[in-house]
Amino acid sequence: MLTQFARLTVAADGRYATPEELQFLKDYFKSFNLRLSAYQKIRAAEPEILRKVQAKIQSIDPTLFHSGSQDVTNKWKIDTVRVLRHTAAALLFNDRDRFKEQFITWFQTILKAMNVERSADLTYQVMLEVICQYLTPEEAALFVPIWELNRIKA
Repeated sequence: MLTQFARLTVAADGRYATPEELQFLKDYFKSFNLRLSAYQKIRAAEPEILRKVQAKIQSIDPTLFHSGSQDVTNKWKIDTVRVLRHTAAALLFNDRDRFKEQFITWFQTILKAMNVERSADLTYQVMLEVICQYLTPEEAALFVPIWELNRIKA
């Protein structure tokens, strides 16, 4: 929405916006309460969600949080929180374009450079399963397409 709003501000400079140009705002406000509810649920449950995701990943692959002899669990947590929070913000503001342009491309470059794409793929999969336990089907329908953007390779 923020990206669309910025575009509209430029496009409609000195004139009234057309009904077609304003449609994205109507659509956004129709889904606002669901977006806000999902955002608040994710924010409130973040520590519990992370614990569940970590436990499930460790049950699937106990070596995933180790790089050689180094425990990388804390790094994983920091990165996972970063992804979750950026995704939740994209959900709240319904701004996929900004999310893709300003976060996903950068973060996927980092993952590839650090050769942790396998860890990221498993995290994305497990996180989606866990998150959906906290959201209503309607909230999940808004969240899942944005979360899936994280899985698209740059």
